[in-house]
Amino acid sequence: MNSVSSAHSYQIRHYPLKRIFDITFSIFCLLLGVPIFLTIALAVWLTSPGKIIYSHERIGRGGKSFRCYKFRTMYQDADQRLKDILNENSHLKKEWNNCFKLKNDPRITSIGNFLRKTSLDELPQFWNVLKGDLSVVGPRPIVQAEVDKYLGLKAYKILSIRPGLTGPWQVSGRSDINCYQKRILLDEYYVDHRSMVLDLKLIAKTIPTMLFSKGAY
Repeated sequence: MNSVSSAHSYQIRHYPLKRIFDITFSIFCLLLGVPIFLTIALAVWLTSPGKIIYSHERIGRGGKSFRCYKFRTMYQDADQRLKDILNENSHLKKEWNNCFKLKNDPRITSIGNFLRKTSLDELPQFWNVLKGDLSVVGPRPIVQAEVDKYLGLKAYKILSIRPGLTGPWQVSGRSDINCYQKRILLDEYYVDHRSMVLDLKLIAKTIPTMLFSKGAY
C-alpha cells in the first residue's frame, strides 16, 4: 500500500521527552532569531516582490499531510517555470525524476540561492515544530509523490515519527547525496537508532553545515 491516505494504518510512536525538547528549543530559537527573521523577510521582499512565506504540503507522522513553511526562495511563477523547463530539457527532466531537485534551478532567486545553501529558508519551520507537525530532528519531510514512487512499504517506518527540521540527510551532504535510495536509508537509520543523544549530535553537526553551506543547493 503506497498511498498515505489511510493514516490510521500507521504505527504512531510517541516520545514525550523529545516533544518537550522540541517546544523548548523552538521557542528559544524563535525569540533569539527575531532580528534574523526580519532581515530575511525584507531581503526576500526587495529581491522578488510577493509572498514572503511560502507553504507547501508535506506528509508527516502517521501519513497526515500538513503545510510546511519556508521563506520563499523562488519566483512567483516557479511552478510554470519548472513545467516549461522539464518539457524542454530531457536531461533536467531525468535529474528531477531521480532526485526531485535541480542542481542549477532557474526558479530560484538570487537571495533564495543564499538562503537555501545556508538552510536559513527553513527557519519558519520552527513554527511547524511548535504546532506538532515537525520535530527539531527527524527524517526529511517528504511529499506524496515521494511516497508513491520511492518509499513504498518503507513509508510505514519513516512516517511512524515526526519528520525533522534537521537530520542525518541534512548533515551528510544534503543535495550532494544524489541517490534517492541513500536518502531513504539515512532516514531509516535515524528511525532505528533515534535517541536524545543522537539528536543533540545531529543538531551540533547542523551548525557548521549551515555556516559552510555544505552540499546544499
